[in-house]
Amino acid sequence: MLAALLAAPIPAPSNPLAHWQLAAGYLVFGISYLVFAVGKFPGLKIDRPGMAIIGAVLMVAFGVVSAGDALHFIDFATLVLLFSMMLVVGCLRIAGFFDWITDHLVARLTPGNLLPATILITGVLAAFFVNDIICLVMVPFALTASRRLGLKPLPYLLAVATASNIGSVATITGNPQNMLIGSYSGLSYRTFLGHLGPVALFGLVLDWLVIRWLCGPAQAGRKDNDAAGLGHPGEDEAGLGRSTIQLRALRKPAIVIVLVLAGFLGGVPPAMVAALGAALMLITRTREPRQVYDEVDWGLLVFFVGLFMIVGGAERAGLNYDLSEIAARLNLQNPGILTGIAALFSNIVSNVPAVMLLKSLIPAFHHPRTGWLVLAMASTLAGNLTITGSVANLIVVERARDEVHIGFWDYSRVGIPVTLLTLAVGWAWLLWVR
Repeated sequence: MLAALLAAPIPAPSNPLAHWQLAAGYLVFGISYLVFAVGKFPGLKIDRPGMAIIGAVLMVAFGVVSAGDALHFIDFATLVLLFSMMLVVGCLRIAGFFDWITDHLVARLTPGNLLPATILITGVLAAFFVNDIICLVMVPFALTASRRLGLKPLPYLLAVATASNIGSVATITGNPQNMLIGSYSGLSYRTFLGHLGPVALFGLVLDWLVIRWLCGPAQAGRKDNDAAGLGHPGEDEAGLGRSTIQLRALRKPAIVIVLVLAGFLGGVPPAMVAALGAALMLITRTREPRQVYDEVDWGLLVFFVGLFMIVGGAERAGLNYDLSEIAARLNLQNPGILTGIAALFSNIVSNVPAVMLLKSLIPAFHHPRTGWLVLAMASTLAGNLTITGSVANLIVVERARDEVHIGFWDYSRVGIPVTLLTLAVGWAWLLWVR
């Protein structure tokens, strides 16, 4: 039964709809995507997950999607993978895994290597875990390390935001849109990593060069030691309090993570591997389950469920046909054009809704594998364009708000060149390896 749920989604039956139902389906789809674009419904406190719920309910209420067929539109493999990775990473956070990394690195870094270290660590962690969650743990690292070294934190916070997006492009588990593409495309974890891993690596190098060039060398951003808060009483030379982290508590999570990554690389379906890893993490005698459940972004899961039904209803109303005509006129099979369109849509309506909108077009391409990889690359790297381009950026801004204000231009002066350069490199690389 579980294997059936983790398989590819079953196509819904195409029962004919009345004209008013077709119009209702397009109207609900249009209003929903408008809210996804602006972030909330004008004049009301309706956010993206709320609109996804409302849109899904309206699709059923208008008969565009029947209650019996609603499950056919939901891709359970994506939901299981996303939920399981949240549980796995949540258990790692509670066990102190990321604090342990921070403690060991902060005491060993110098002003000259803090920027490349921040970019590399963030990028690697984001590649194998969900990038949004990695931002939650890397913002304290950037603030602590820059404070102890007497440096202005802004360049390192920008590094966390941009590197988390760039690193996450490498794998299926890097971000939610990649999970969606991995499920629909059928691409293996190794294929994904083999094609997009180099894009992430080149992108991280470009990220380092751009931030270093625009923000200057590390010493140029140095604060006064007293203002930086160096030498706070009670802080040992190890950093954030290494003694509070029990290495024995990290043993089981470390073993589970190694097994999960081995399963990914070994070709086992990612959703199944992640689900088994989450189940193993939940077997414990010391940790309350509620602690782990609090680490799950339930709003994101709800958003996915509603989005599946909204797009599924619009497809029943004829969206696929209309999009295919537009795709033919724009020649979306061209990797360069697809890169531009995916990047544009990702910044207008956010990357997950953009991928949901474009996913039905890729299977008809002459080179569908290239199309899926280009869509993953462009929708992810486009998130670095502006401060609102991805959830990861917003997480960094919010987490650092009490200590550092990151304005729109503070971010954009780095995000725009990083995005344009990485998109160009990603497009050229995928065109070459095709």
